[in-house]
Amino acid sequence: MKIKNMAKVCAAASFLLLGACSSAGTGGTANGGGSKTMFLGMVNPPVNFSTINSPDVASSFIEKFMFDSFLEMDGPQNFVPKLAKSFETTDNQTFTIKLDPDAKWSDGKPVTAEDAAYTFNMVANPKVETTVGSYLSMLDGLDDNGKLKDGQTEIPSVKVVDDKTLQFKTKAPVDPNMIKEQLGTKFLILPAHVLSKVKPEDLANDSFFLKPDVTNGPFTFVEYKKNQDVQLKANPDYYGGKPKLDNLYVKIMPAPNLAAQLQTGELDMNVGIGIGKIPPQDYERVEKLDNVRTKSEKTIGFQTMMFNTEKVKDAKVRQALVYALDRQKIVDKLLKGYGEVVDGPYTSVSPYLDKDLKGFSYDPEKAKQMLKDAGWDFDKTLQLVVPIGNKVREQSADIISENLKAAGVKVKTTTYDFPTIMQKGKAGDFDLLLMGFTFTLDPEISSLYSSSGAYNYMKYSNPKVDELLLKGKSEPDPDKRKEIYSELQKIWDEDMPIITLYSDDDFDAISKKVKKGEPRVFGFHKDIVDWSVAGAK
Repeated sequence: MKIKNMAKVCAAASFLLLGACSSAGTGGTANGGGSKTMFLGMVNPPVNFSTINSPDVASSFIEKFMFDSFLEMDGPQNFVPKLAKSFETTDNQTFTIKLDPDAKWSDGKPVTAEDAAYTFNMVANPKVETTVGSYLSMLDGLDDNGKLKDGQTEIPSVKVVDDKTLQFKTKAPVDPNMIKEQLGTKFLILPAHVLSKVKPEDLANDSFFLKPDVTNGPFTFVEYKKNQDVQLKANPDYYGGKPKLDNLYVKIMPAPNLAAQLQTGELDMNVGIGIGKIPPQDYERVEKLDNVRTKSEKTIGFQTMMFNTEKVKDAKVRQALVYALDRQKIVDKLLKGYGEVVDGPYTSVSPYLDKDLKGFSYDPEKAKQMLKDAGWDFDKTLQLVVPIGNKVREQSADIISENLKAAGVKVKTTTYDFPTIMQKGKAGDFDLLLMGFTFTLDPEISSLYSSSGAYNYMKYSNPKVDELLLKGKSEPDPDKRKEIYSELQKIWDEDMPIITLYSDDDFDAISKKVKKGEPRVFGFHKDIVDWSVAGAK
């Protein structure tokens, strides 16, 4: 099948860091006055630069400047070649990837199928810590978490055909769009000649993932000044052509600073996509700036409130708490209307959203009655845990707290930085937890709802859901998949382990000095070799 038509966290939790902003200079020129330099602004600092073990969207975002995916999705289920010249299947089960013959690593070594096979095998190795195992879980020979059995080191269904050709086989025929999005656009391979000597159990802590000095993308790593900026420079030997920019800085700052630095010209654009959103209270101000243009897009990202199902055990109580929430108020008041209320993990952008589901309206009286009927202890205090930094989310916590108190529920809100939030989530140290996600357009979402899901901090377990998630993952027919995920959405509404609060639109601002390049929900990194700014020599 030719390449034609096809929420790490990934977690998109933004948080405030009050460290100094980058001192790299203003947009257009830096470090020498005449270099062609672009400055992007975001709120989240990256955790690491491990293409196979980054828990956050910020890290994955920066990695895609340095490492190429096989494909790029530049529109809903529309795939174009990148590192792969072709990504084909004739039976929806055996897939063949042909790498670009000119692709090479930044140290001059060719990018080979051996590199791809090495990365596949490392992700599948039981000793290797990884966040992308779900992308491989449909491969023949791996378990539902994308892992080999103990003692095995190579995936039996992955075959190196020649230096530039890799073949793999799934357990059963699958929807090729799922494979192309997950493995094609999200999976970034590693240089085997650099890392193969590292023991699998030591890989996660290897220094390469803090300073990746051998990469295959259009930009190479220069320096990460913690909580300030990531500096990248053009890869002159990039197989896709030398980038028009010499330098690229991704600056990290508190969200309110985005508007200020767009105004002064210190930023050329914000990155949007959940990790660099301009606060809605600044939208009007930014729209009036003479030196920028703005745009907005619906997204697949969404903000949630997780229930710890081991502490809030009754599904009827969880439903009641949802009826107590005025989510539309969050959209209207905090997002200035730039967003939508959705029930479940699929936004209006998704073709898998079941629009026939009734959903949950704001009904505080019904919430009170349901709580009484469920025998809720109104003397009990719920612990609401909130990440700091994303101002809308922080303010939404105030509305949520007010709503729940209006329904007679006692709430105590505590805030933490994102690393602490991740620790508390994994430990189940919360009753209610706010967290944002950006997964894939494809509906496969086992990492959130599966009993063994990496982001299932809710401790949610439903055998029927696990069964349907596996069925949905392995069903090749898109229409039948839609039926499976509609059934899942009904169950999730009944069980209510997590509620989507809202999906906020991307509101982006781009300096008028930028001749080419802009934030995009789909295909952000597609044409970065052509990005350019005016006024630089």
